[in-house]
Amino acid sequence: MNADEDAVPPAARGSAPAEAAPSRVESTLEQVAREMLRERRSERRWRIFFRLAWLGLVLALAWGLMSQRMQLSAPTGPHTALVEIRGEIASESEANAEALVAALTSAFEDSGAMAVVIRINSPGGSPVQAGIVNDEIRRLKALHKKKIYAVVEEVCASGAYYVAVAADDIYVDKASLVGSIGVLMDGFGFVGLMDKLGIERRLLTAGKNKGMLDPFSPQDETQLAYAKLMIDQVHQQFIKVVREGRGERLKETPEIFSGLFWNGEEAVNKGLADHFGSLDYVAREVVKAPDVIDYTPSPNVAERLVKRLGASIGQGAMQALRASAGLR
Repeated sequence: MNADEDAVPPAARGSAPAEAAPSRVESTLEQVAREMLRERRSERRWRIFFRLAWLGLVLALAWGLMSQRMQLSAPTGPHTALVEIRGEIASESEANAEALVAALTSAFEDSGAMAVVIRINSPGGSPVQAGIVNDEIRRLKALHKKKIYAVVEEVCASGAYYVAVAADDIYVDKASLVGSIGVLMDGFGFVGLMDKLGIERRLLTAGKNKGMLDPFSPQDETQLAYAKLMIDQVHQQFIKVVREGRGERLKETPEIFSGLFWNGEEAVNKGLADHFGSLDYVAREVVKAPDVIDYTPSPNVAERLVKRLGASIGQGAMQALRASAGLR
């Protein structure tokens, strides 16, 4: 035993382990307490978040219902009824046959509507959807004995023109694009690329034409001729509808049904359209009812807010989950 060891009292030498043990226990308890406090704070934030989310949802629905009631209670005296056709005409788009027919039916049935205007800005789309709308316009005209006018803004082509020819008159701007009376079926062929990459196509079918027009297989001339015949038949249906709708106003030439399109001035010269004019002009000067009421179906305020709220809730939940997991 050296002098340094003698200088340390025995009681002091024996007390070090006893003091270390309580220190470790206190540290563990402090860590547990901190973790419990963090979890409680997280739970409290989540409760506040969901309460605010539900409050926002209720307010959005209430606002939407109030807006709808205000619209339904709006005066419907003598007016021009408007239905918009914007964008692609397709079953999954806003300009789908079901929505457009419902809007047109409401417009024709309203006793205050002196006439109906379809305002068009569309490159076309599905011949089936366009055909349904065309048929319904003709039916509603005959049933309600009301006039319907088409007003073209930027574009009225292909399937959109298929709809427009059901109107009594078509109004355009001098620079509008009108026409494209034709049908197309497009796709791609990847056979050459597959050969270069050494990829083998393995296609099993029951029925020799089941894989018709498969982009990864060589073209079959018989199947190609069949597809061409099919779109030619649809083209003839389109031509028939245009002839019925335009009658003697149409100045037929070999180009008319070739798929070409023209500006509004040429469209009037060729009998594809009748006059120059905007929605306001038609409502004021032709229908003699300058007040315009829009019957176009669109998501109401509540639906839009609920969608946005749903997106916000999802984003907030992800952020909260990242935070609780220690992720940034």
